Amino acid sequence: MRWGLAFLLPHLFVLSSAVGGLENRSLWTSDFPEALTVAPTSVLTWPKGHAAATAWPKGHAAPQSFSNFTGSVDERGTCQCSVSLPDTTFPANRVERLEYIAHTLSVKFEKELSKVKKYVQLISVYEKKLLNLTVRVEIMEKDSISYTELDFELIKIEVSEMKKLIIRLKENFVGSTEIVDQLEEEIRNMSLLVEDLETLDKNNVLAIRREIAALKNKLKECETSKEENYPVILPPAPGSCSHGGVMNISKPSVVQLNWRGFSFLYGAWGRDYSPQNPKTGQYWVAPLETNGRTLQYYRLHDTLDDLLLYSNARSSQIGYGQGSGTAVYNNNMYVNWYNTGNIARINLTTNRVAVTRALPNAAYNNRFSYANVAWQDIDFAVDEHGLWVIYATEASTGNIVISKLNDTTLEVLNTWFTKQYKPSVSNAFMVCGVLYATRTLNTRTEEIFYYYDTNTGKEGHLSITMNKVKERVQSINYHPFDQKLYVYNDGYLLNYNLIFLQQPQETARH
Repeated sequence: MRWGLAFLLPHLFVLSSAVGGLENRSLWTSDFPEALTVAPTSVLTWPKGHAAATAWPKGHAAPQSFSNFTGSVDERGTCQCSVSLPDTTFPANRVERLEYIAHTLSVKFEKELSKVKKYVQLISVYEKKLLNLTVRVEIMEKDSISYTELDFELIKIEVSEMKKLIIRLKENFVGSTEIVDQLEEEIRNMSLLVEDLETLDKNNVLAIRREIAALKNKLKECETSKEENYPVILPPAPGSCSHGGVMNISKPSVVQLNWRGFSFLYGAWGRDYSPQNPKTGQYWVAPLETNGRTLQYYRLHDTLDDLLLYSNARSSQIGYGQGSGTAVYNNNMYVNWYNTGNIARINLTTNRVAVTRALPNAAYNNRFSYANVAWQDIDFAVDEHGLWVIYATEASTGNIVISKLNDTTLEVLNTWFTKQYKPSVSNAFMVCGVLYATRTLNTRTEEIFYYYDTNTGKEGHLSITMNKVKERVQSINYHPFDQKLYVYNDGYLLNYNLIFLQQPQETARH
């Protein structure tokens, strides 16, 4: 590369005026060292008419001569000088450092690349494991979890021990053996159910254990009463109101999770009651959608065994139910019509709406729903007397209103007004024409705290503790023949045995 030194340093020096003797002179750098060290080859140019310096200015340091230069004069008399300088400005040390850094980065990159390849292989392995687990979970969901044979052997031993105990009770029991015969029948049914579960579905071992524990308690009570010579108090006849009302309630029996899964917290379930055929009612489960409002699907099972085994289910779809106040009576399902104050009867055989009718003055769409349960302004109930509906009106200022319905036409036959504010109640049910209301004590306990007797018009307070497995109770349905409560508790299906007073109702209410 060449630069004109006359352009770079016109003010630093003057060359000799004797142009022809240029090649015999030396070129000095004392006044412009930076300029001459910038480029390897420079050109000195004097414009025509300038005089060449014959000496360096006084006081300058001793000059340093260049050993390699050439000069010439062009046709206009301009002197040009070419100087070749050693290239001392090339950044060799920086290039070396860059090469070292580049090598280091290359090594690191190769190391990280090898890690990435290893991670890709691991991801592939884990992906296969996840796929395998997904398949296994799907199989478990469809075919249930397999328990070991030991679980069933232990259950068989317990059932066998209960059989031996019931035989001893029958031999030594004094008086009526009706209750003992009933227990013997339950134990026989339990034995058959265990055999069915062992061959078909092993996902209900815990439920069976709970039933066995309940039977053991009954047997223990029988044995205790025999030893102490106390008479056995029989429960009232199924479907009968020959008692003094609800006195107590058993601990919950967890039947199973609802068939749609953990996400379906809201809904209702129970057993169809028909006065003509009280023993043959089918079981129904009606979970709401995850919004807690819409009822779209329900299932029917002919027997409890079918329900436990998720077998022989008949699924149906509807698009007009609202809330978890559903009830089933005489092969008909009763629901609150979606987004209205109407009530509807659905024939379970055809899954078609048979009748729809407005419930007079009923508040709806969360105006007066139960505490902690939305969209249950209208709650159906079934008892020994037939079909009821529990609701509130603006005229009642939110207090509970009870109406007896014609189960065919849905016509209101009679109505009672209570002093109990409905939104302070967690749920309610009917037994022999008496309304029982519950409230929440804590996350594991409800309390039956209020009653209203439509037979006498009397109302009052109770204190019957009712245990639960989850926090919120979405619905309670009573079955007159079973004398059980069917409770939907945050997605779980529970049932309870009711315990009644022995004296007549009118005496019990005083």
